[in-house]
Amino acid sequence: MTIDEASRRYNIPLEMLREYERWGLCKAVKKVMGSWQYDDTDLERLRLIMTLHDIGFASSEIETYMKLLLEKEGSEDQRLRILDQKRRILLGEIHSCEKRLSHLDYLRYNIRKNQDKKQTV
Repeated sequence: MTIDEASRRYNIPLEMLREYERWGLCKAVKKVMGSWQYDDTDLERLRLIMTLHDIGFASSEIETYMKLLLEKEGSEDQRLRILDQKRRILLGEIHSCEKRLSHLDYLRYNIRKNQDKKQTV
């Protein structure tokens, strides 16, 4: 399957596929008539790449993670540390959003409370 076919069929942005090729993660991919031919293994890797991208990994972080996964046996601890760090960052963002939401709800409560007072008077 060509890069265009893979992009269309699996809804993977062409830029992501081009990065995948630039990172040299296509070792098992065959080049036919000048274009990469993707197989099921590549598509599984690309799904993981898309997941990492969707959860906030930068391209350089995805590259590091994928190289650890594909080229370094026993890299589970390193990859787990990377995921744990991302998780801590996301939890911090969630906490920050929860605080803002709480402040927003408080402001809404005050307006409604004042509206109720006006209606009872």
